[in-house]
Parts: sequence; structure tokens; C-alpha cells
Amino acid sequence: MFSSAEMVRRLDAWSQQWHAAPRAGVEAPPSLLAELERLHWANFELWHEEDKARAPRASDAQIAAAKRAIDAINQRRNDQMERCDALLLRELAKQNLPNPGAELHSETPGLMLDRLSILSLKIHHTREEVERTDAPAGHAERNWERLEILLRQRADLAVCLDHLWAAVLRGERRFTLYRQLKMYNDPALNPAIYKST
Repeated sequence: MFSSAEMVRRLDAWSQQWHAAPRAGVEAPPSLLAELERLHWANFELWHEEDKARAPRASDAQIAAAKRAIDAINQRRNDQMERCDALLLRELAKQNLPNPGAELHSETPGLMLDRLSILSLKIHHTREEVERTDAPAGHAERNWERLEILLRQRADLAVCLDHLWAAVLRGERRFTLYRQLKMYNDPALNPAIYKST
């Protein structure tokens, strides 16, 4: 069920595919890969919406629209991390895992999958910078260095995720579902919203 190498391969394939053509909105039944794809799509949208907000010639209205979109996408992203963890915990429960007496791991697989997703996007965009033909001298070399760092960091994270999963299956480690409980999108919890109505 769980292979970091396969997840990294899928993330990179989606990054490549979605930059070439829009994502098809096919809804797959719940599975870890389907939830991972939805998480990666949220990060993909977030990346490009944040670019819009940073464009030097963006108007105030465009920046405000981008910020509102970022908040909504980020909420979806956090929900997807929770869905990944919830799905994994449901599967583990079928094996009477995680062991309640095992040492608690502070970072959940869903949070680690989110980091792998973001690294996939960074790697994709850094490769684009390496290949830019209109870049100034030294640009490609600087980005090759960045790419090597990103690939090493991703490899380390993937190994850590595999080790965590193996330890959970052995009953040596456990994780729990951490709710993000974001307040900024909730009109009942954000004073900037409820005090303005």
C-alpha cells in the first residue's frame, strides 16, 4: 500500500503532466494515491496562484483576488493532508495498528506527503530554470546546485517516510490525526470577517 518511491514517481508525473495540459477533473474513489493526487493538485494550484500575487505589475484587485484564492486552496490542501492521514489510520485499524503504546511520531505521513508534493513542484520549476535559454550567465549553474540540494532533500524525506511506515507496521511508532483547525476561512472564528458584517 505504501511506497515512497512510487509516490515520488507519481508526483513528478503529475507535475509534468499538469504543466503541459490542464488536469482532468476525474474523481477517483478514495485511495491513498487519489488523495495524494488531490493534495498535489492543491499545491500545484497554490504555487501558481501565489505567482500571480507576486507579479510586479499585478493590480491591487488582482493581488486581493489571488489572496482570497490562496486562502481557499490552502484550506483544501490542509483538508487533503488530514484525509491522507485518516485513510492510512483506517487501513491500519484493520491490523489493530497503530500500537497505542508505541512512541508517538510528531510528523504524520500526510504532512510528509505534503512536503514531498511541494518538493516535486520545486524540482520541476528548478529544472525549468536550468533549461532556460534566455537566462543570464551563471543562472543554469546556480540552479543545478539548487536542484542537487532539492533532490537530496527529497530522497532523505522519502527514506524517512518509508522508515516511519515500517516502524508503524512493526508496532514501534504511531501517529495520530492532527486537525489543522484553520480559523482564517471560518466567518464565525475570524474577527476580520465577523466584525465587518
